[in-house]
Amino acid sequence: MQAKAVFDKMMSTDYYSQWLGIEGVEHGEGYCKIQMTVRKEMLNGFGIVHGGVTFGFADSALAFAANSYNVLSVTLDGFISYPKPGKEGDILTAEAKETSSNNKTAVYDVVVTNQAGDTIGLSRATVYRTRKEVIPS
Repeated sequence: MQAKAVFDKMMSTDYYSQWLGIEGVEHGEGYCKIQMTVRKEMLNGFGIVHGGVTFGFADSALAFAANSYNVLSVTLDGFISYPKPGKEGDILTAEAKETSSNNKTAVYDVVVTNQAGDTIGLSRATVYRTRKEVIPS
């Protein structure tokens, strides 16, 4: 499966995603689902998940989904909302889905939830598709 091969290739040198402890759950063209467990060093001064960690986690899901076609894609813009806080020990899942695309750009929605199904983050981002391959032919 090409999407899984791209995920594995990207993870091999994606040290931030490795630090987050990301594990792949599902892979497909324009789609990715990943999980991670919130650790103490991911908390802010209020004892909840730092927004940058949640955004970074969502961004990793986006990157894996956007590059799943084996076309190197980079983020042009993105935003996130934080409906509920994450806590230490939470198992977070990020699910990224392509919502529209053409040969140069694509838009993705990413939903981050905890183990209870509560939404921790909602993100939307646009990517630019280069003419390069992630895994050269």
